[in-house]
Amino acid sequence: MEDKLNLDLEDFSSEPFLDELVKEITENDPSLLIGIFVAIAVVIITIVLLKFLLGSKKKRNAVLLVGLCDAGKTLLFSRLLVGKLIQTVTSSKDSKAPYRAKNEKGTTWTLVDIPGHDSLRSRFLEKFMESARAIVFVVDSSMFQKEVKEVAEFLYTLLTDSVLMNNAPTFLIACNKQDINTAKSAKLIQQQLEKELTTLRLTRSAALTSQDGSVRSVLYLGKKGKDFEFSQLPVRVEFLECSARSSDKDADAKIEALEKSLAKL
Repeated sequence: MEDKLNLDLEDFSSEPFLDELVKEITENDPSLLIGIFVAIAVVIITIVLLKFLLGSKKKRNAVLLVGLCDAGKTLLFSRLLVGKLIQTVTSSKDSKAPYRAKNEKGTTWTLVDIPGHDSLRSRFLEKFMESARAIVFVVDSSMFQKEVKEVAEFLYTLLTDSVLMNNAPTFLIACNKQDINTAKSAKLIQQQLEKELTTLRLTRSAALTSQDGSVRSVLYLGKKGKDFEFSQLPVRVEFLECSARSSDKDADAKIEALEKSLAKL
């Protein structure tokens, strides 16, 4: 065996050497050759899995603007994209466009405006849910007292969806219309939503039917035996105040807090 393996460098690079080496290994220890093939297979499978996982993460580059009708989503959408006040109407279909975050990297997200009508939003959420890197849940702060139950119900649906929670997008609760005198603060909105979600948790069923008729599993909201708090969730939730429309038509919108949060994604 020593004579056969004691070859010149010139022979080392030749195909006959490789054939001879494989033959030598096979004759003396067949299990060694099997081990080599297994090791190579493991490396290949690992590379494929890493590419798949990294590819999946890259696909989650959408920032979804969601909320009830007239919460100001579409106006906020245009403010983020072009920085201008654009007259809008209630959306009946999704709108999307590339949004460049205000950070050093200039990260680009796909900003998606989801219709707020309850008969439409589920269908569009299904379409973009798996690609969501963040969800901007827009709340009309000036009408919150009247809409708190409906806001909580919509938010509950999102926060207990197993597919959405598995992807763990960041939740930015944008308390919009802070320029109006009757607007509630982000802190008060958070406190009232926690109380409403605690009550709602007792009345909701343990399954949710998706658009195709299949049953989607629903997670338990928060911790059992304790009143609900957003800090109990497996995702990051941030409450912030903003105003897509200023009380002064010539003044800039107050969306800096939202832009900073999007820059940190």
